[in-house]
Amino acid sequence: MLLEYILLIIAVLIILSIVISRYTYNLGTPTLLIFLAVGMIAGSEGLGNIYFDDYRLSQNVGVIALVIILFSGGLNTKWQSVKNQITNAIVLSTAGVFLTAIFAAAFMYFVLEFDLLTCLLIGSIISSTDAAAVFSILESQRIKIKGGLSPLLQVESGSNDPMAIFLTIGTIQIITSPDSGIGSILLLFVKQMSIGFGLGFASGLILVQFINRHKFIYDGFYPVFLLASTFLVFSLASTLGGSGYLAVYISGLILGKYEFIHKRSSLRFFDGLAWLSQICMFVVLGLLAFPSQLIPVIGTGLIVSAFLILIARPASVFLTMVFSKFNFKEKVFISWVGLRGSIPIILGTFPLVAGIENANMIFNMVFFIVITSVVIQGWSIPKVATYLGLAEKEVQQIKSPIEFEPLRKTDRVLEEFIIPFNSSIDGKKLVDLRLPENALIVLVCRDEEFLLPKGETILHSGDVLQVLTDKSLIKEIYEKLI
Repeated sequence: MLLEYILLIIAVLIILSIVISRYTYNLGTPTLLIFLAVGMIAGSEGLGNIYFDDYRLSQNVGVIALVIILFSGGLNTKWQSVKNQITNAIVLSTAGVFLTAIFAAAFMYFVLEFDLLTCLLIGSIISSTDAAAVFSILESQRIKIKGGLSPLLQVESGSNDPMAIFLTIGTIQIITSPDSGIGSILLLFVKQMSIGFGLGFASGLILVQFINRHKFIYDGFYPVFLLASTFLVFSLASTLGGSGYLAVYISGLILGKYEFIHKRSSLRFFDGLAWLSQICMFVVLGLLAFPSQLIPVIGTGLIVSAFLILIARPASVFLTMVFSKFNFKEKVFISWVGLRGSIPIILGTFPLVAGIENANMIFNMVFFIVITSVVIQGWSIPKVATYLGLAEKEVQQIKSPIEFEPLRKTDRVLEEFIIPFNSSIDGKKLVDLRLPENALIVLVCRDEEFLLPKGETILHSGDVLQVLTDKSLIKEIYEKLI
């Protein structure tokens, strides 16, 4: 009966998390907060009275979930939109994370008079951000950020975790092995980043070639093969002394850049799996927290949170972005969206597993800082974006009933075209468009209704046409709609 009981608890918590997030979505409530709250309410000091204090199991759940989330994030990244911000994102996710950790550690050491190594450990743990939470909030409010901020934050959120993980592990190594020198720590950094990046880049290219050259017996094998490959890349990189987290993110990023067989179905598979991973991870971390133990760290936690939000993050952003083309308001927004997310809480379990002194205090402080960051920054992001003049209403994307899976060695795409206001074809018949021979209109969307296209169909401004065509004809088709 034990297995049935465990499965019942898992199923109820997951369903409860999804249902609650559904009805709080339009309020702009960060899903992270909902999942954590469900775990805390179900925990030993909550209504569920489920006693859970297995830090190692929580860490393992977090690692597995994080591998899936990072690969899915890389796979879903649109290369064309982020390629111009790669350099800025790398600087922000490495130097920016490092400076945030140093600023936070220095503040705690000189103002709060904590032990130096404890300050460095806490600073390292809380140094990374979770921009994915930002986009879920903006999406719920149907707000789009102008300029190149979205691509920058998207890449930063996926690539800054390895740096925070390295800083945390490096600091723990210094605490547990005092003989470790700075040289060995720097060598560890170079080794982790170079192996992680190199293996991730190579594996992404290999996976594309392998999938497109070998046809599996069943279509369902493709996403399963990618899932197994993801953990293979992570394990191999970690075994070789590299950053497995960086490897899986880069692998997903490279893979997502190219077309491969059943890409659309694989994207949906990993999107769902990533959400399941986030729910499980946050609920488990919520179960792990004891609310009564958070009370003693409230005062200190609020002070550190305020410094992190108002000084540490902004200072690191402005210093690392000094040569970028972003203006003052854009840098202010980048500074404000530095939400702490799942990574700090997961990293907060590392000192507990390693047996570090004051590990419980460190975990509780990190947990409280994350909650404070989500509550204060999470709900205010849409207002800050609007106040800075960086927000615009996002056009609702059409969910077409037609899916197109490009074949190998083909230049054919299913593209959407919007007939602009005052277009020369407004009021004309579809047949009058005289599209190129290799272009076929397969669907017309008007006022959220889908029309089957016929030669006699009258076109109007605002209509969305789904056209099956060659990539080389996209510009020509667009010019005919003006």
